[in-house]
Amino acid sequence: MSIRILIHTIFYRPELTGVAKYTAELCEWLAFRGHDVHVVSPPPYYPQWRIQTPYHQWRYTSELLDGVHVHGCPVWLPRHPRGLGRVLYGLSFALASLPVMLREALRGPDLLLVTVPSFLNSVVAWAAARTAGSTAWLHIHDFEIDLAYDFGQFRRGRRVAELLESLILRRFDVVSSITRRMLNKVCAKGVPENRLYMLPNWFDPATIRPLPHASPMRSQFEIPNDSVVAMFSGSLGAKQGVEMIVEAARALVDHRRLLFVISGEGVTADTLRARAQGIGNIRFLPLQPAERLNELLNIADIHLLPQQPAASGSVMPSKLIHMLASGRPVVAAARAGTEIAQLVNECGIVVEPDNEKALVSAILNLAEDHAERLRLGERARQRALEQFRQDSIFSDFERELHRRIPPVLRRTADGLPPG
Repeated sequence: MSIRILIHTIFYRPELTGVAKYTAELCEWLAFRGHDVHVVSPPPYYPQWRIQTPYHQWRYTSELLDGVHVHGCPVWLPRHPRGLGRVLYGLSFALASLPVMLREALRGPDLLLVTVPSFLNSVVAWAAARTAGSTAWLHIHDFEIDLAYDFGQFRRGRRVAELLESLILRRFDVVSSITRRMLNKVCAKGVPENRLYMLPNWFDPATIRPLPHASPMRSQFEIPNDSVVAMFSGSLGAKQGVEMIVEAARALVDHRRLLFVISGEGVTADTLRARAQGIGNIRFLPLQPAERLNELLNIADIHLLPQQPAASGSVMPSKLIHMLASGRPVVAAARAGTEIAQLVNECGIVVEPDNEKALVSAILNLAEDHAERLRLGERARQRALEQFRQDSIFSDFERELHRRIPPVLRRTADGLPPG
């Protein structure tokens, strides 16, 4: 029996990265399985922080994307998405989406799932779920409130914000997150263990895989096949710490065969390009379409995962799984004992987030040791297959939905309870 599902998210297709990618893939798979899936989201804007053509910022829209009913709502976008501006952006979408969420709630969904960020959506989603009498499910990709304070965007009111966060989290029937450590953090915020569910990010083994030959993108972007490429691909935001890669390139500029590649877009892109002026061993590539992601990942001989120290306990970068799945070693900046460090162990090299010398040394050691790159890359691929296969994660999630929402509680086509 199919399940009627309403999802509230501030990131969705046709955005290519992060939360949008994972939310859309899950929604499309559920729709393919015969479930009735509706999404309430703003028009696409991330990571450029501007509305993508041909979408409009201030219109309410509806469209069918790969079997998913997508209801677009207006959003205000700040010029600099930090601090108060970021709060107002999240608040603008929460308020603009409220009437649509209530309208869809009156149509009787069985499940209402909200993704975080933005945490402000959780209030609207919980109210809509209670209006509908639906199971309320909150899925956390990162701890937005913790990050805001840890990065110094706010200095006052942390205790009050944490109390409000705990109050809201405890109102949901299910709270999920992408790592075990993040679930432990949810539990510490007051959510009982029987309401927790582990929903890690994933990859499709048929789509993301090591190529048996050089990536076509090497010739497209005139990258010699004998170059050793150390690459970062993803959103260029404040928490990524990509400036460390620019400085590593500067330090290793005399190593002629070593080339640094940064692929992506975001609020720090112009700053990074300006910082890299005059450094001859670094290239910037544009964000690539989803169908070419595997070719992009296969440009690399070494994947780079920098990170700001303040972010290490509150996020698990979604890009890491694809790095591992591509069969390349990873040099990751992470605190010892964090889940990132544990995942990269035996698949690459872990350095402290603020230690540029250690990052330079790790890159150089791998660049000069082809056999070690192959060994670590094979282990990376195997770890991805063991822990992050899309088909396994999706099937487990669907079984959990059937367990949490037994048939006797589901709605009929007209939104009424059966019988």
